[in-house]
Amino acid sequence: MKRILLVLGLGLVALILASFAIGRYPVSPDTVLAILAAKILPIAPDWPAETEAVVLGIRLPRILAALLVGAALAVSGASYQGLFRNPMVSPGILGVSAGASLGAALAILLGYGMLGIQTLAFVCGLVAVAATWAVGAGLGRQGDPLLVMVLAGIVVGTLFTAFVSLVKFVADPYNTLPAITFWLMGSLASVELPDLLLASPPILFGLATLLAMSWTLNVLCFGDEEAKAMGLATGRLRLAIIVSATLVTAAAVAIAGIVGLVGLIVPHLARMLVGPDHRVLLPVAALLGAGFLLAVDGLARSLFAVEVPLGIVTSIIGAPFFLYLMNRGRKAWA
Repeated sequence: MKRILLVLGLGLVALILASFAIGRYPVSPDTVLAILAAKILPIAPDWPAETEAVVLGIRLPRILAALLVGAALAVSGASYQGLFRNPMVSPGILGVSAGASLGAALAILLGYGMLGIQTLAFVCGLVAVAATWAVGAGLGRQGDPLLVMVLAGIVVGTLFTAFVSLVKFVADPYNTLPAITFWLMGSLASVELPDLLLASPPILFGLATLLAMSWTLNVLCFGDEEAKAMGLATGRLRLAIIVSATLVTAAAVAIAGIVGLVGLIVPHLARMLVGPDHRVLLPVAALLGAGFLLAVDGLARSLFAVEVPLGIVTSIIGAPFFLYLMNRGRKAWA
């Protein structure tokens, strides 16, 4: 476990340094380290002011956003999969991403700022997962409850996606519509430090809550009867996990848009490395998710002269990679 975390941590540091060097204005790792160190140590600058502006004003916020969003989507996906005991569950499949997208699109339509986008994204994301839960609980008695839950998430996600299309239909085609459309494709290009200051608290709080409840996820994987036999209030614990996972997903969607498949494939990869124990799985998923999205963002910035939307790249890479993971087989869930 410690060796895996060490390797993943070192790999993530290498990716961070490499990300500073990617772009039309390359910056060497030693210059990056010197610029960052100069903020806390008395180091006389021997680099151009433009270089410092690129590192601190453009690439640092983007890298931090990629780390936060990747970790958030991966941990929320792993938590949903453990909670519902279904390897095909993810924030996107349960309708959370579609709900958060509707909230963010409404906020953009109404001209709200980042705080308004995050608030509406969280509220609509919570409404979407609550609708999925209600439909799954109501119809699950007539068949496989887990299968019904996934199908309910697909239906709810489709409904909220239709509402997003309705918002786009009524939006100003010259100003608001392009902003909503580009945002929905996923991008970190416009992220600034003030945006991170708003998004970081809910993401870090939600991640900390999910990591603290990792042992609870292990128990819930065995079913409600076993959990109740241990004296756990399963209803409250499930609600806390769902709210925390929805919170981090909504906050991630609010600053990055729709970034598909991260919450689905990264937990599978983490489970192949360390097994189903969520006390280990969630930290590993966080590191893998952060590194995965950071690497994908580097590709999005460097593949063509014009930056490719992040959601397109994650889907193109993630779909065949997920098929590869399925071909490798699945480990036991509990």
